Amino acid sequence: MKALVAADYVPLDRIAVTDHATPTPGPGQVLIKVEAAALNPLDLALITGAAKDLYPVEHPMVLGMDVAGTVAEVGEGVSGYAPGDPVLAFTGQAGAVAQYTVASPGTRLAKRPEDLDSAHAAGIPESGLTAVCLLRAVHLAAGESVLVVGATGGIGLYAVQLAHAHAHALGARVIATSTAEDEEYLRGLGAAETVDYKRADVVEETLRLAPDGVDVVVDLINSGERLASTARAARSGGRLVSPLFGPGDLGRDVSPVCIGPFQAEPGDLEDLAARAADGRLQVEIGARYEFEDAAQAVLDFAQKHIRGKVVIAVS
Repeated sequence: MKALVAADYVPLDRIAVTDHATPTPGPGQVLIKVEAAALNPLDLALITGAAKDLYPVEHPMVLGMDVAGTVAEVGEGVSGYAPGDPVLAFTGQAGAVAQYTVASPGTRLAKRPEDLDSAHAAGIPESGLTAVCLLRAVHLAAGESVLVVGATGGIGLYAVQLAHAHAHALGARVIATSTAEDEEYLRGLGAAETVDYKRADVVEETLRLAPDGVDVVVDLINSGERLASTARAARSGGRLVSPLFGPGDLGRDVSPVCIGPFQAEPGDLEDLAARAADGRLQVEIGARYEFEDAAQAVLDFAQKHIRGKVVIAVS
């Protein structure tokens, strides 16, 4: 088969679509004929080795972790799936940008609703599940306010929408970082207010909108000690949640919650797919590429500001 491959830890311009062995589904796995795959920021760090201390990979590595397609073969012990079933999946650290990949049923594989095409389905798994786990980790309550830092990225677009869904039910309020060009888009996703990070200090502008601070900061951009700066936007007794790693003490009465790799629950991916299929969840595709241009897609993803997801059509 053909796949987008990194032969070793290399610069981003050293990956290529090339021949690679077709995977075989083991016990408890399904083989997926890939129709579309999507990129995530972690993909870039896996290619270069920037994340190798936390996420070492085996080479040659097939890039990508988000996929949509159809079941081609079912491994031993798998029930509930059959060849021909349309699916979406999170494949783990690698394997998605290829003609075939494997995934395991459970929280990382779901059947794709009839009204959800493969391109939009591929944009859901990693980002959508991360957003679900971030909001679950902070136990958003009635009437609370949320600041989403990095709102126009892959995870951010889901975090804003899911927080807004909570807001509709619980009376919460969503503030999102933005640019002037993206303000209308984010309001359409459910943000009550936006903060233009190019024209104003995010923390100071947030405190102007919410003088006592927000209840929850969802920071999708910063990590480590830099989270302490963003935490200034939270009220005393508030929470800051990040998918990255940070300090155990933010220097004030704000609780840090760093979830690391997401731990989805059964039904999470199915729920996201159902919401996307019936229009309750928007999947923003910022750029689309053909399979032969997959290496260029990675470079553009790294170098350009692309709102939403970058999707590669494989077949």
